[in-house]
Amino acid sequence: MSYLSGFEIHPHPNTPASAVQALAGFATSIVSDIMGGRLVGTTDLRPVHRSVLTACGQAVTVRVRGGDNLMIHKALSTLMPGDVLVIDGDADVSRALVGEIMMSYAKSRGAVAFVVDGAVRDADSYETKQFPCWSRGINLRGPYKDGPGSINVPVVVGGMRVNPGDIILCDGDGVVAIPADKAAEVAVKAQEKVDAEVATLKAIAAGTYSAPWVDEALKAKGM
Repeated sequence: MSYLSGFEIHPHPNTPASAVQALAGFATSIVSDIMGGRLVGTTDLRPVHRSVLTACGQAVTVRVRGGDNLMIHKALSTLMPGDVLVIDGDADVSRALVGEIMMSYAKSRGAVAFVVDGAVRDADSYETKQFPCWSRGINLRGPYKDGPGSINVPVVVGGMRVNPGDIILCDGDGVVAIPADKAAEVAVKAQEKVDAEVATLKAIAAGTYSAPWVDEALKAKGM
């Protein structure tokens, strides 16, 4: 670790590839539902790209002062194939933190997505270059480059805590973070929910679907 006057850099995470592969392909809504309380996942972060793009990879985290991207530039140089760069920009959208050049560099290093609790610019480039990006907003104004900032520390994006090395799963609905040591357990429960939902959809198509639990729930509430 290096640390100096508000600048902090921790080692790159090393999430097992098998943990990432176990969760790739699941819907974020499925994973959110089975991880407890239906409170897991981001709010107020939206896809910047326009086509259907998904991503799954390990989190490399950056925390910066709102509107400043100095330490994001440093984080880019550490990215490895399969990384998702997760940026805690203090929910500030007054200036963009990343744009096409930074995205292109990240993509060249094998990164698979950006998750930005802040603003981005060059929005069309994420679609033309097919690089998934979720952000709080879009702003053409450029950032400061003064710092401070921290790399690979716990961050909060869209109301969700992310630790470096967490598995980040992203789709059109949003973003969820899963601790790597929970990947196998979450994958099993997610598949069970997928199977149950498939059965429900088949019943709807066959005209045999019913939902007795609705009346049971209302009866339990005194109706």
